[in-house]
Amino acid sequence: MTQAFYSGISGVRTNSTGIDVVTDNIANISTTGYRGYNLEFTSLFEEKIASIGKNALDSSVGVGSRVQAISMTQKTGSLLLTDRSTDLAISGEGWFAIQGVNEPIYTRDGTFSFDANDDLVSLEGYHVLGTMGKNISTDNILTAKIDEVKLANVTAQEKLRFPRTLTYPAEATTEAKFFANVGVNPEVQIVGASVIDPLGNRNNLRLEFTKDPIQTLPGSQWNVTATTQTLDGATIYDTQTGRVVFDEAGALVSQTLSTIDNNGAPISINLGSGYDGIVSIDVPLLSGSSSADGIIRGDLMGYSINKNAEVIATFSNGQQSSVGKVALFHFQNDQGLERLNGTHFQESSNSGRPIFYTDTDGNNINGTQVINFKLESSNYEMSQGLTELILLQRAFDANSKSITTADQMIKKALEMHR
Repeated sequence: MTQAFYSGISGVRTNSTGIDVVTDNIANISTTGYRGYNLEFTSLFEEKIASIGKNALDSSVGVGSRVQAISMTQKTGSLLLTDRSTDLAISGEGWFAIQGVNEPIYTRDGTFSFDANDDLVSLEGYHVLGTMGKNISTDNILTAKIDEVKLANVTAQEKLRFPRTLTYPAEATTEAKFFANVGVNPEVQIVGASVIDPLGNRNNLRLEFTKDPIQTLPGSQWNVTATTQTLDGATIYDTQTGRVVFDEAGALVSQTLSTIDNNGAPISINLGSGYDGIVSIDVPLLSGSSSADGIIRGDLMGYSINKNAEVIATFSNGQQSSVGKVALFHFQNDQGLERLNGTHFQESSNSGRPIFYTDTDGNNINGTQVINFKLESSNYEMSQGLTELILLQRAFDANSKSITTADQMIKKALEMHR
């Protein structure tokens, strides 16, 4: 009777703990990045009973139970589509890190955004940790255009903080290539190119082709005048002249026009060769075209995050550059992480220190794909929770009845003893 009494008490306590865990799972069924938990039970003691006879079977009677472990479910939850590039989901293992009061906090909840200071923060306002690109000067000028930021060491991860204003510096044009057919008639032909000066201004490089009145056969000869000027033509920066020679089929043989000044920056003029560039062919004339390098100055339009966890700055001149990278941390034992609340964890002696994966060259990498415009939902299923809750509730009721029955039996025994 005493054994039944204490077995019932331990069963009530064990199943009560189980109900608490399952109800917590169900309560967080809609929590982004939530990790569900499972219970593992074990017997306190067992008393072995041996039966005598030809078909006897050995069996045992337990004298109580307890919760042996509460383990974290590791599977990835469903990914939900959102409308923000700063919403991130981890497709596989790994953890985001946000800066807590004293130490990093690890989470699967990628509900991030840029705050009023353009710092990347979590929903609770904690700064997201990662590696800065080191390509922004103290006066908020982009110093280099990069496609990918290399992850620094684990201990060197920092708050991802970006300036509210950022300038993409102008890159002066160094070469302009022209494509046009000047024809065979003596009419003047003009082709132009948009070029950038060192100050970031967009200017015009104008080529004027005039057929030489004195021709030497075979082939044809043309004079060309190149002019760099402002778009409105009010200011002329430089004028250069040269000579262009075509063969009898109209292919370019030679030219003497080489460079021209563009408000302090030399531009190499490329008229091509053969039929790749300027030609002189007796066919209906079409408008010429040109291509030139150089980039005008650009102002920051905003920040976004791509699927490689790169923080991308977009500028008004159409240029983009990575300026930081969100880091993904890994642990040797995720089960050992200490839970702070529904989605926040911190390292412990059981989890080990956070680590980064490395590639074949020894470079730190995230090692898991990050998906933007998506969030990971809870990895706990409602159907599972309701089933477990029914089982635990019935087990709780059964143990409660065993306590009541044992109590009644003890009372009967005491009454019989009297």
